[in-house]
Amino acid sequence: MKNIVTLCLLCIIFITACAEKKLETFGDASVSIFEDVHLHFDMAFKENPAKGNDGILRLDAGRVIVKKVKLPTYQKQAKATINLTLTSNGDPWDKSGSMFIIPKTSNLTLVDFETGKFDLTTLNETYPVVSTYQKDSILHEPNVELLRFMTPFGVGYFTNDERVKSRKPVYIPHWESDVKWSQDITHLLPLLEDEIYVGVFIDTWTKEGYKLTATLNFEESNIPNHSKKKQTVVPLVNTAKYASGQRLYDEFSRSDLEVNFDMPETFKNAKLYYITTGHGGHAKGDEFVKKENKISLDGKEIKAFIPWRDDCSSFRRFNPTSATWKASEFYDDVDDCEKIASSDLSRSNWCPGSDILPEIIPLNNLSKGKHTLTISIPEAQTAKQGEDNYWMVSAYIIYDNE
Repeated sequence: MKNIVTLCLLCIIFITACAEKKLETFGDASVSIFEDVHLHFDMAFKENPAKGNDGILRLDAGRVIVKKVKLPTYQKQAKATINLTLTSNGDPWDKSGSMFIIPKTSNLTLVDFETGKFDLTTLNETYPVVSTYQKDSILHEPNVELLRFMTPFGVGYFTNDERVKSRKPVYIPHWESDVKWSQDITHLLPLLEDEIYVGVFIDTWTKEGYKLTATLNFEESNIPNHSKKKQTVVPLVNTAKYASGQRLYDEFSRSDLEVNFDMPETFKNAKLYYITTGHGGHAKGDEFVKKENKISLDGKEIKAFIPWRDDCSSFRRFNPTSATWKASEFYDDVDDCEKIASSDLSRSNWCPGSDILPEIIPLNNLSKGKHTLTISIPEAQTAKQGEDNYWMVSAYIIYDNE
């Protein structure tokens, strides 16, 4: 009898202990970041980037919008998805775009640069916000991209315009009314909690600009005691033009981009996420010519590839204002009657209307201490009068903590 009582007590203790370990649930959640927001260029924002009633900061003369949002903090594993819907509000061109977050660990951010809290010129750097900057107690970490995208030509605003009817190819049923992108960003969950700044950049130069809606969706695991994976995200570099005091990045034509970083612990199951797109709208610019990207870590090449998209014609329905020409101007042995649109042309890792997926490069286990990431695009061209050439690249490392 005594043994039975003892056994029962042990069972109660075990059940109680299991109950105590049960993780708190938060449930699925959808967080609205921006809702039908008008992003456009206006020099009035240069003088007054302050928040309006919508809580949005408009930086770089309105081409960057930033908002602080409150996100759920999960104890159980969750899936995170970023969703962005965009329409033209009168801008007929294809433009580079980026949705990003400002790391909370960075105590110097583009918000400080734009609102006058910190003078970029004191850094004595041509591109001061591209990579990690540490001086005394000041730490700047580059923005981490949630989504790289390219706006299509005039989607939505010009969809029913009489002037574009004749441009519609017979193989598409209609021009689309908007473009939608969705990407799984669960790997960035360590950054997606509590209050954070979320922003969008579009390289527009018109007062018409674009309208966009963005949400972050979370789906919590329904598996009991499915603990959240413990990981760390290390921001390394981001050459997108978020700050008004920064030029489009054409430095690859002159030198490699080196980023030094110091890790306080040994990496476990580390991966490098690398996003790259080439730009330059003239005929032989970096947008339209294949250029090899080389990535090295501590002097050893870990990835070399040519970022390229040759499926751009599949996005034709999103591009009502794309210019068209005789296909014979681009290809040999093509009938003179056949036409090709600008949006159909192959490009350096993007199409008008596409999003861009990161290259994921396994790094396995890396030792504690100092490391150097080197990015090289040896045939990149210099920007010059009338011929922009630049590369938007960003990279961050993710590793397991256990």
